[in-house]
Order: sequence, then structure tokens, then C-alpha cells
Amino acid sequence: MSHEVLAETAMVVHFAFLAYVAFGGFLAWRWPRTYWLHLLVSLYALGIVVIGWECPLTRVERRARALAGHPSISEAGFVDHYLTGTLYPAEHEPTVQLVLVALVLVSWAGVAVSARSSSPT
Repeated sequence: MSHEVLAETAMVVHFAFLAYVAFGGFLAWRWPRTYWLHLLVSLYALGIVVIGWECPLTRVERRARALAGHPSISEAGFVDHYLTGTLYPAEHEPTVQLVLVALVLVSWAGVAVSARSSSPT
């Protein structure tokens, strides 16, 4: 696989990861077993934001871009490189993070309601 393809694949998987963090809990409304995967993915994403863990996909993309002769993504990481300042202004990042947390919590509340209504009484 060429380094360019690897870098592009890492970018696409990154976007899929972010979409799953934001909306994966809603999938658990239909498929409740996916809740646990979404919980783990969400906790990992929280660790990246709060603790500052480096995402392995970021490392793969940086290395692949370097080997392909392309400029690296910013040191701040994937979100800052592709989303902040493009999808939303940098000064709105805390608001975007709060909206993301709210989406996750609403989806989990829906999972709880769904589980409660489907359990035998």
C-alpha cells in the first residue's frame, strides 16, 4: 500500500471514529449490544481530549504523510488540522466539545430508556 493511500485511509478512519463518537450511541437504540463498544470508544476519545493521549491514527497519518513527501498534520492533532478553523472557528472549540458530550449523553439516556421499556416487568 502506498504511503499516500495509508495517509488517506488513516484520515477517513479518523473521521469515521469521530462520527461514531458523536452518533454511535444512537445506533445502540437499535442494536443495544453496541452500547459497550460506544462506551469504550467515547472514554478513549475523552482521554485524548482531557488527558492528552496521542491517537495512534494520528501517528500513522503523520508517518505516512512524511514518507509520501506531504506536509504533516499539525502538532495539535487531527481535529485541529482538519476541523478547527474549517468546520467551526477555533474560539468555538469548547462549545463544539460540549455539544459532542451532550449528543453522547442524550444517546446514552435513550439507550437506558429503551432498555428499561424492553425489559420484562
